[in-house]
Amino acid sequence: MRVIEVKTPGGFDHLTLTDRAVSDPKPQEVSVQWHATSLNFHDYLVANGSIPVPDGRIPMSDGAGEVMAVGEEVREFAVGDKVMSMFFPNWIDGKPTLRKTIGIMGETLDGCMAEQACLPATALTKIPDGYSYAEAATLPCAALTAWRGLMEEGGLTAGETVLVEGTGGMSVFALQLAKAAGARVFATTSSAAKAERLKGMGVEAVINYKEDERWGKTINKLSDGGVDYVLDVGGGSTMKQSVEAAKIGGHISSIGILGGGRKGEITFPKLFFKHLTLKGIAVGSREMQEAMVNAINVSGMKPVIDRSFGFDELADAFRYQETGQHFGKIVLEW
Repeated sequence: MRVIEVKTPGGFDHLTLTDRAVSDPKPQEVSVQWHATSLNFHDYLVANGSIPVPDGRIPMSDGAGEVMAVGEEVREFAVGDKVMSMFFPNWIDGKPTLRKTIGIMGETLDGCMAEQACLPATALTKIPDGYSYAEAATLPCAALTAWRGLMEEGGLTAGETVLVEGTGGMSVFALQLAKAAGARVFATTSSAAKAERLKGMGVEAVINYKEDERWGKTINKLSDGGVDYVLDVGGGSTMKQSVEAAKIGGHISSIGILGGGRKGEITFPKLFFKHLTLKGIAVGSREMQEAMVNAINVSGMKPVIDRSFGFDELADAFRYQETGQHFGKIVLEW
């Protein structure tokens, strides 16, 4: 089977196409023929060498494919089932622990940039009804992060307000999930064309963060005293404004460092006098992923796919991601 490996020291020129032997599933494993993956910022950091991985690691945390064989003890899946991966394949349910989250697809474990793989049955879930492999491959990281931030941690209900930052995969999923739940959504972007697309998807107001450096205060005013939920994707580069945008008693999920925001500044009196909940989250568990799939089956929500590449075009896909031109998800399918 074909695989793509990250060769030391990383970098797009060191993404190497090679062959590996196909293995049979162990008693509690499932053999999956992958047909699609999607790009996340985490995958980008692995590929460019920012997150060091062992020489020869297979990248990509997202995958969707078909069950080709099942181990003799597997009862949940059958040959022909359409399944997708989990970012944390050992986190089945409950609260996160080191044991549950130390295994990460495409980083500490081989990922989905392979034509076939054997995984524990517990490391997979079924895909939503009517989804293509490419559509399903957008879900395990970006969509589940949005689901957890809004539904699992926040308990979003109809009529509440949400701020999404930018137009990457997670932010667009958060917009879709929030609208499906009956929430009012506000957004930021630096592109006039993307702002129009956001409005077309039901966003109430879009602020250009390059033109308005105090966009947090602007969102606070437009939302009549602040939003209930903020999904912060920039870390140090956005957190100060996210705090400004939130309402008294609001909830901020810190989920990314886009723009290089590893470190930043918070006005702490604002944090505690606004009685804010600030929580860092990273994707979610199998139980959460199954709940998200059930919700998608009810709502009929479909992902926004910006562009598709082929199996041997991974480096080109990352270079496109690097431009920031995309709206929604970038996928590879084969």
